Formats: sequence, C-alpha cells, structure tokens
Amino acid sequence: MTDLDAFVTRLPKAELHIHIEGSLEPEMMLALAERNGVDLPYRSVDAVRAAYRFTRLQDFLDLYYRGMSVLVREQDFYDLATAYLNRAAAQNVRHCEIFFDPQGHTSRGVAFATVMEGLWRALRDGERKLGITGGLIMCFLRHLDEASAERTLDEALPWRERLIGVGLDSSETGHPPSKFQRVFARARQLGLPTVAHAGEEGPADYVREALDLLGVSRVDHGNRALDDPALTARLAAMKMPLTVCPLSNLRLCVVPEMRAHPLRRMLQAGLKATVNSDDPAYFGGYVAENFVAVQHALDLTREEIVILARNSFEAAFCDEAVKRRHLATLDAFLKE
Repeated sequence: MTDLDAFVTRLPKAELHIHIEGSLEPEMMLALAERNGVDLPYRSVDAVRAAYRFTRLQDFLDLYYRGMSVLVREQDFYDLATAYLNRAAAQNVRHCEIFFDPQGHTSRGVAFATVMEGLWRALRDGERKLGITGGLIMCFLRHLDEASAERTLDEALPWRERLIGVGLDSSETGHPPSKFQRVFARARQLGLPTVAHAGEEGPADYVREALDLLGVSRVDHGNRALDDPALTARLAAMKMPLTVCPLSNLRLCVVPEMRAHPLRRMLQAGLKATVNSDDPAYFGGYVAENFVAVQHALDLTREEIVILARNSFEAAFCDEAVKRRHLATLDAFLKE
C-alpha cells in the first residue's frame, strides 16, 4: 500500500451511490440461504464468486436478483446493512446514502415493513456505534412499469419521514427516465429529493431527461454526459453532482480499462463528481478500493482526491448542520 493509498483509506468521505442489496457478499449469501431454506445453484463461496464473472449490466442484474432471494426476514436486512456499515466505517466513510429496491422484495412476498424496519434499525445502530450518519433512498426498478412504481410509492407513505429521496435503477437501455415522469413528480410533491441512474449504458439524452423530466438533484453515473459538450457545460454550471462508480464501470464494460475512465475529464470540465462503490460485493471493492483503483489508473493527485471527498459531503442530502460537521472533520484531517 502506498502512502497515497493509505491517505485515501483514512480520508473522511461520504458514499452516495451504494445499493445495499449489492453489498451481499458470497459468504453472507450462502449463510442467509441456509438460515431461510432458500435453494441456490451455488454450493460454495468459490462457486458464487465464479458466477460474478459478467460482462454487461443485464448479466449482473440477473445474478443480483437471484442473490436477493435470500433476504427474507427483518434480521436479514439488518445484518446486510450492518455488514456494509462496518466495512464503510473501516474506510472512514462518515456518511452514507443507501439505495434499496423494495420491488425486488415485495414481488417475492416480503413485506415492505420487513425491508424498511431492518434497514432503518441498522442505520440507527450504525450512527450510535460507529458514528456514521446516513439515510435511505428508495429506488424504482425501471424495467417495471410506472404503475408498479406508483404502488411502491403508496406503500412507502407510512415511512415517508424515514426516506431522504427516491431514485431510479436497474436496466437502463430501453427504459428512459421519461417513463417515470409522473411518479417522480409525485415524489417531489411529497418533498422527496430525486436521483436517477442515467448515462451509464444509456445515452446523454437520458441524462438530459433526468434533469428536465425527473427534476433530479443528483445524477447517478452520468458518464455519457461527456458525449454532449452542451450538456456537460450545463451540468457544470448547475453544480449537479455525479455519483461515479469506477470499478462498476470497469466490470460492466462501460469503460474498456480503468485508464480510459472519464473521472479526470469530469473534474477538468468542472463537474461535481464523487466516487462510490455501487454494488461492492459484485464489482470487487468498496469505496476506498474505488478511489485507489482510479487514482492508480489516472494518476490523480492528492488535491483531486480531496476535491472528490469534499464533493461527496457537499452533495449529500443530510441537513446543513450535519454537512458542516462532516466538512469540518475533513478539514481537520487535512491539517494533521
């Protein structure tokens, strides 16, 4: 480990793009399958890891939804989120905003309350025991129709105060943001900030739709925005945060190699980029590993790494007092 690698790990940071179901490590997947009597086609950790060799988003999603089937009880969701929070704390993540996919659970007969109570309890215990602040962003699955998203929003209403936003994820190609314009408008009327995956596999136009039709406060991924100079300039002028996921982009062949990753070009264009892990159990690393991988490949400077960390706190949906506290922690670290 180089001095800069150690600096990255110790650097206070926030994570804004983490799918909690995507933090399901093979060991936990098999343990929960045994706990809940779920039959999986894998008999060992090595067999699960072998299945993680995918080359496109849809191949990954097929595996992702199969793995999700082991999450049945409230305790399963608690254990999953707690494991992520412990790993994040070890990398000095001080704030996290966790995506979850209720439709992937309620469609299997798991009650919305089961999901919410397990994740919420883990977040509260994480803040008490680890000092990590955080919140939950409920995502709609874009390969399903808007009516399903509307029903999911209805189900979430009793827990409105536990949500810090709503998002849009799953298969991007062929499912433009415009498909969900009405349910996002309703979420905003409820006072929920909105985010959306756009410009990962989909074109720059999907990023534009996320801005204009969904009214997003952050763009998740956003790589393809760089294909459109006018859109890039607009994002920079808006100071629109992008939650970038380097190892995910590499594993899903969004970039052919890490040296081709657009993160530095984003920074040079004045974009408010952040670094995140996406689905760390599947893509080979948590947030620090993402920082290290992209730093090595692009030869990012210490100053650029600090900008990325500062952006992560500034782009967070926490209240201003919490945000100031985290930024003060970052500033104090930099003076050590």
